[in-house]
Amino acid sequence: MKTIGNAGSTARKLEAVASGALPNGQPVIVNADGTVSVVAGQTPALGTAVTFNNALSLDTSSVFDSNSNRVVIAYRDVANSQHGYAIVGTVNSLDNSISFGTPVLFESAIVSAIGMAFDSNLNKVLIVFKDEGNSSYGTSIVGTVSGTSISFGTPVVYSSATTSSQTATFDSSANKVVVGYTAGAKVGTISGTSISYGSAATFIGSNASRIAMCFDSNSNKVVVSSQAQSDDHGYTTVGTVSGTSISFGTAVKFNANVTSAINNTFDSNSNKVVVAYDNDGDSSFGTAIVGTVSGTSISFGTPVVFKTAESNVSQNGSFNTVTNTVVLAFVSSSTLAFIDGTVSGTSISFGPEVLASGVVAANPVTVFDSSAGRTVASTEANPAKSVVYQSGVTNLTSENYIGLASNGYPDTAGATIDVQGAINDRQSGLTAGQSYYVQTDGTLGTTPADPSVFAGTAISATKMIVKG
Repeated sequence: MKTIGNAGSTARKLEAVASGALPNGQPVIVNADGTVSVVAGQTPALGTAVTFNNALSLDTSSVFDSNSNRVVIAYRDVANSQHGYAIVGTVNSLDNSISFGTPVLFESAIVSAIGMAFDSNLNKVLIVFKDEGNSSYGTSIVGTVSGTSISFGTPVVYSSATTSSQTATFDSSANKVVVGYTAGAKVGTISGTSISYGSAATFIGSNASRIAMCFDSNSNKVVVSSQAQSDDHGYTTVGTVSGTSISFGTAVKFNANVTSAINNTFDSNSNKVVVAYDNDGDSSFGTAIVGTVSGTSISFGTPVVFKTAESNVSQNGSFNTVTNTVVLAFVSSSTLAFIDGTVSGTSISFGPEVLASGVVAANPVTVFDSSAGRTVASTEANPAKSVVYQSGVTNLTSENYIGLASNGYPDTAGATIDVQGAINDRQSGLTAGQSYYVQTDGTLGTTPADPSVFAGTAISATKMIVKG
């Protein structure tokens, strides 16, 4: 490529080889090999639904094992005496498919309220559940993935009381798992195929239900959201792990209405916690709110509705590190649906709803496979199915935008690009004096996208000073 013109005299232009067709006047990026391409977004894509259990599966949970690059799903198999089973799935990013190994029994009694976490330090899967064959005690078991199967140690009781709700997360700073349940939370230490627990700590003033947890790796805090039994409102509490114990700050109310279907996700790009939930005080609309952890507390922005109907949003959320979006799976008119949310400051905006047509959904759970760059949602249904979701992506970054195509060019042709300081006269519908930003789909808009890329300033309806 070569540049024509001098900054002090002639408007600058760049000559390069087009990689893909360049439409007239469109925003252009430079690729790593020196070619140039039009800014474009990829349409979200869905794989074909795959059955992981040919019967009704309830209390489903899932986790990603980053050591084996496998998805692990745990569930209650109604057709097999409601016992607890786990199955290992392998995602293929080429066709957005998932294949499964053979189900493995982890508890030969009725189980419910299943939660999961992955210890990335010891490469172990933790399943927590209500063991209805043992006085409904809160119980846990450690699993090890090998190939397309999983083996388990001996179940360990962590709460000798009825636990109607429970979940777990992994604190990568302390290298401990944390279990949240009806009466509080405990820190677990995995050793081999077993686990031991420290003392319990209360994270809310009364017993909790609909518990969701995530780990904020920016503040190194465990964040717990739940419905309080005292008023059924939604609260979030920040916990700090020290050794084998955990302490909590004051619970902060994020929804002053009856709150259900709670989901916690940590956005590692913005370092924010996103709480998604059904707001029963607002027609049970699917709602999300962005939280910022500071010390042992959390503050929230303004709630944003993502579904103007009851969403039954997935309990465990997932963050797509490829697109830097929070991916929610939920129920839309009995059908499995996905949506991508992008955090900006203390708010979140959502893309279009993507329906997995023909997939009946109830209480979906999601997990992000960071190896394949895909989100996997699994449903409670008969039969129970999993669907691989590919979020829409863009080739635009905060650094690679170089200007606007000065004409239309075919693939592999030499192309001239109007770069900084040039006046591109191939636009339409602009407002003179208005600043424009490159959008992730290659269009121009008056508000910044994510990433925020300034395209230039309009001087007429058809002309723009590039990167003004």
